[in-house]
Amino acid sequence: METTKFDIADYLDSNEMIAEYLNSVLEEGDNSDVITAIGHIAKSIGMTKIAEETGLSRPSLYKALSEGAKPQFETIMKVLKAIGGQVRINPITA
Repeated sequence: METTKFDIADYLDSNEMIAEYLNSVLEEGDNSDVITAIGHIAKSIGMTKIAEETGLSRPSLYKALSEGAKPQFETIMKVLKAIGGQVRINPITA
């Protein structure tokens, strides 16, 4: 039996699924997990499209959104806008 590598980007096929995935990672993951998740989302939408919308090159995006990368906040904000996301702050309840 032949197996294939699991790629979450193959399953991020709606805005709702993308939002749920990213919110889950934001709640449970660390900085590196969030950056990697944004990379998965960008890949699912298409790096070429994200590159065009952000003004960044595809190689720069792959590098900035790879595991272990430490992209600038400005880059993350550009990519979030391009993938249709936004940052909201909700108060933490005790």
